[in-house]
Amino acid sequence: MNLTYLFLVCGVTFLHIQAFPQGVSPTIEEDFKPSAVNQPGKLYPQVNSERRVRTSILAPRASTVQLDIGGKKYDLIKDTTGIWTGQSLPQDEGFHYYQLNIDGASVPDPGTVYFYGAGRSGSGIEIPASDQDFYALKDVPHGLVSENLYWSILTNAWRRCFVYTPPGYLQDSKARYPVLYLQHGSFEDETGWPVQGKANLIMDNLIAEKKATPMIIIMDNGYAYKPQSKTELDNKTRPESIFEEVMINEIIPMIDAKFKTMASRKYRAIAGLSMGANQTMRIVMNNLNKFSHYGGFSGTSNYPSEEAVDPATFLDGKFKDGVMVNKQFNLFWLGLGTNEPKPFPGSIGAFRAMLSKQGIQHVYYESPGTGHEWLTWRRDLLQFASLLFKQ
Repeated sequence: MNLTYLFLVCGVTFLHIQAFPQGVSPTIEEDFKPSAVNQPGKLYPQVNSERRVRTSILAPRASTVQLDIGGKKYDLIKDTTGIWTGQSLPQDEGFHYYQLNIDGASVPDPGTVYFYGAGRSGSGIEIPASDQDFYALKDVPHGLVSENLYWSILTNAWRRCFVYTPPGYLQDSKARYPVLYLQHGSFEDETGWPVQGKANLIMDNLIAEKKATPMIIIMDNGYAYKPQSKTELDNKTRPESIFEEVMINEIIPMIDAKFKTMASRKYRAIAGLSMGANQTMRIVMNNLNKFSHYGGFSGTSNYPSEEAVDPATFLDGKFKDGVMVNKQFNLFWLGLGTNEPKPFPGSIGAFRAMLSKQGIQHVYYESPGTGHEWLTWRRDLLQFASLLFKQ
């Protein structure tokens, strides 16, 4: 073979391969559609049938632009007009946070609605899920999500929670309802469950199908700190978390006073995801006179340890007497995604092994094909809520 021809062929092949971001196949299904959470009229970002995300942004003076999603960064390519475009590898189903990286600076994509998560307000995208019908907006009776502002004496600050009241709540003046206290994860806030989590739509659909008991859901902010002295502020002392005290002494009494609740432990549940699972497990085990149902989504109080859990010392021996624990709970529920990263499978596995050793009854659910993200937790809520207040 002529060597000049061989080098020419190899060079053309090399250029063809380099025209695509690393790890992205040159054969891509061109059936991209705008994301369901784009700002009105925005064409990008888009998702195709392979679950790839394509984004585009005008940045004529930028040297490099990348799409940062799913723990990877993908190079975008600039055209002659200064528009950068590129796509990711296929993503898991469900909701994902992401951002753009422009010349080293991470910024939100101006095409999407912004969500608070990962400690910032930024971009999010929905990868259509095969089971998305359970959190879809449907023509069924809808409850109400209301914003509730309150002054916290314990934190010396204004706080906020969102309250879901089920369909018919305002029309029936005599009916009273059980209550679920539902917490977000780390670097998120009280907007997580009503926005990314779609808790209200999940409950509306469950109630319409008569698969769940109508209930009130309280979604508060898990970050609550004891006020600091000037000396502590000057020394940059880490503030003391007092969320448990705020929950027990302020939030629950306030909700029972302002809303039509069934104000007893039999009709009160608490659940949370990740950090919220840790918080709520501690709260429920320290206050068994307040709750009879517990849900831990992608987390327990042994996080991040994957070592064997000793019931004699764990949470001050709260799980030492399995017979007593069984008597206290109508439902003890745990959930996890099959694609969760370390240490979650190991730590939750160690905790479940301890429960089994102690003879403590619990329900365990795995969300197929999802990681430490909102589709896992939406599915968790679906499964958990359908079992609440049934006994």
